[in-house]
Amino acid sequence: MRAWKLRELGQPATLEQGARPVPGPGEALVRVCAAGLNFADLLMAEGRYQDRPALPFTPGLELAGRVEALGPGTAGPAPGSRVAAHVAGGAFADYAVVPVARLLALPDEMPMTTAAGFQVGYGTAHLALTHAARLRPGETLFVTGAAGGAGLTAVEVGRDLGARVIAQVRGPEKAALVRAAGAEAVIDSGEPDLKAALRALGGVDVVYDTVGGAGFDAALRATRPGGRLLAIGFAGGEVPKVALNHLLVRNVSVIGFWWGGYLGFAPEALTASLAALIGRWQAGALRPHISQILPFEALPEGLAMIRDRKATGKIVLRIDDQAE
Repeated sequence: MRAWKLRELGQPATLEQGARPVPGPGEALVRVCAAGLNFADLLMAEGRYQDRPALPFTPGLELAGRVEALGPGTAGPAPGSRVAAHVAGGAFADYAVVPVARLLALPDEMPMTTAAGFQVGYGTAHLALTHAARLRPGETLFVTGAAGGAGLTAVEVGRDLGARVIAQVRGPEKAALVRAAGAEAVIDSGEPDLKAALRALGGVDVVYDTVGGAGFDAALRATRPGGRLLAIGFAGGEVPKVALNHLLVRNVSVIGFWWGGYLGFAPEALTASLAALIGRWQAGALRPHISQILPFEALPEGLAMIRDRKATGKIVLRIDDQAE
């Protein structure tokens, strides 16, 4: 089978041929039809992600495909079943071994390319906003990096949860994209006084920050008492430093959020969140924006687009002809 392999941190992965993996007890072998790309894939390749698998490894954190076989004594979806899965690695390959507990049954009408890029972005936004920040209808949500794969889902999920959404992006094209996803107001990333711009819009209750840097502090200063700031990622490259006295006098909370970490301490919350999201997709409330569907061989180009912030929404690899 084909698989992308990372053999040295900081170096590009290479497309190699290898043996098909064999599922063990409690596992399923999945024929991968499509896989989603994430900023975390870049961090993992540089050794800067929370998970640091031993070299060599096959990257890729989310996939969609069909069950090929079940491990010995394993009860799970029958071979041929359409499934999606969030994995610690291994999605960028023709076949992947996945714990059956992580398999998510897909409705027949959901394309594999949609399902492959659905889980991490929407799962992160939904669980962070509902479980961690407890966003309430009528509150104001501010999303940074709102045109990217992580931010755009937060705009859409926030709107679906009944929040008023303010989005931060760069340029009129991305502004139109986030407005279509449900943002009521848009602030350009080049705005020199973010704090003043947010206060002019009435302030915010919840911040969904995927960028980090100086914008985090500006958003903090524009957050109303009782507000919550979610630290989702640091795509801007700078980890903000938070003055605890500001949190104290403003009565606000900063919440670190790593979606994959829930598999270790609250997997039932993650599973329930994904099931709810599939239901909202079936109801037509969520409309995933996939900006690029690339052939399997184009993984390096896809990651470069994410690195250079040229992607809006999600980039997905089509690995098998049955991806639709």
